[in-house]
Amino acid sequence: MVTDPGDYHWSSYRANAQCVADNLVKPHERYLALGRKGALGESACRELFRAELEPETVDEIRIATNGNHVLGDSTLANQITQALGHQVQPGTPGRPRKTNK
Repeated sequence: MVTDPGDYHWSSYRANAQCVADNLVKPHERYLALGRKGALGESACRELFRAELEPETVDEIRIATNGNHVLGDSTLANQITQALGHQVQPGTPGRPRKTNK
């Protein structure tokens, strides 16, 4: 979508990696707990974006996001299914089979 993550309007990259004020971005408590502030924190955040993801990985993320599914193994999916009370993995396509009564 963009060459540099800081150019994407809806990204928190500018606030976290470039220390640009953003009224919509509130750092998560776990991010703050890392204790990385200033240049060290910005550097650590920028490092996350240095490596380009493999196309297959991008496709997996896109499919999971578009389908509102969990991206992870079956153990994680089962734990989330139990916690939420609804299916978080793709189902079997098509209509359910009719049962003879």
